[in-house]
Amino acid sequence: MKNTVFKGAATAIITPFGDDGRTVDYRKFGELIEWQIKEGINALVVAGTTGEGSTLSDAEHREVLKYAVHKVGGRVPVIAGTGSNDIAYAVDLTIYACAIGCDAMLLVTPYYNKATQEGLYQSFKTIADSSTKPCILYNVPSRTGCNLLPQTVARLADHPNIVGIKEASGNISQIAEVAALCGDKIDIYSGNDDQIVPVMALGGIGVISVLSNVLPKETVELCEAFLEGDLEKARKMQLGYLPLINSLFCEVNPIPVKAAMAAMGWCKNSLRLPLTPISEGNEKKLLGLMKEAGLKLED
Repeated sequence: MKNTVFKGAATAIITPFGDDGRTVDYRKFGELIEWQIKEGINALVVAGTTGEGSTLSDAEHREVLKYAVHKVGGRVPVIAGTGSNDIAYAVDLTIYACAIGCDAMLLVTPYYNKATQEGLYQSFKTIADSSTKPCILYNVPSRTGCNLLPQTVARLADHPNIVGIKEASGNISQIAEVAALCGDKIDIYSGNDDQIVPVMALGGIGVISVLSNVLPKETVELCEAFLEGDLEKARKMQLGYLPLINSLFCEVNPIPVKAAMAAMGWCKNSLRLPLTPISEGNEKKLLGLMKEAGLKLED
């Protein structure tokens, strides 16, 4: 078994912006980090997909990572989103994230370029070679246009710095094949909140979650129930939160979760183009499901 970064639930944390979306609201970001830790979250993923890392400037991306490391102060692992379709840039950002004290890297498959499996292997190997911290692969074909196949994951699992994979392909058969080929060489995390229990049933050890932005304690509890062998509780929680999970993905992430967090007072409902605020109908349904889940919303 390699160096496990975390077990349980890691929040793919949002990046709060000001009213116009042009600046990062560090006061709210700090409050949100403190709340997540207080609620018992097991790790934080910063400047990933949900954190709108792709529309942060290079300076902002680095500052957000640096701020998070300082604010967290070693209480939970900080996992930096440093992947890119520009591998030289990903290497540079990874070196920076290691230097400032991030605990691990999250490396998304190179988007738009549509690399071959050999290209994906060489790209991840190059980034991992530059890292002094553990690296978690991130497979999300619906967003990137390429699928990291199990045979390629198995090759990458032999790299000493590649310790995990966030699997968001949604393909349970593919995830099973990753588990079968890699064994204990790599930790598997669900990248989809509606598949936490199914992925953990195949040997996964947790989730990198959007849901835990709004329900951190409960998402941790779900994972802990499974890890402790209370499968019935885990199953009931998974199915019980399914309507809310589906609503959090009714439009492209992070549009709904930004609206949800704004309704809870954690941020402004500000996004950066090409993302736009949630539609009125979807927002109404989302807020209703949040209330049903016991969440307190601002007036």
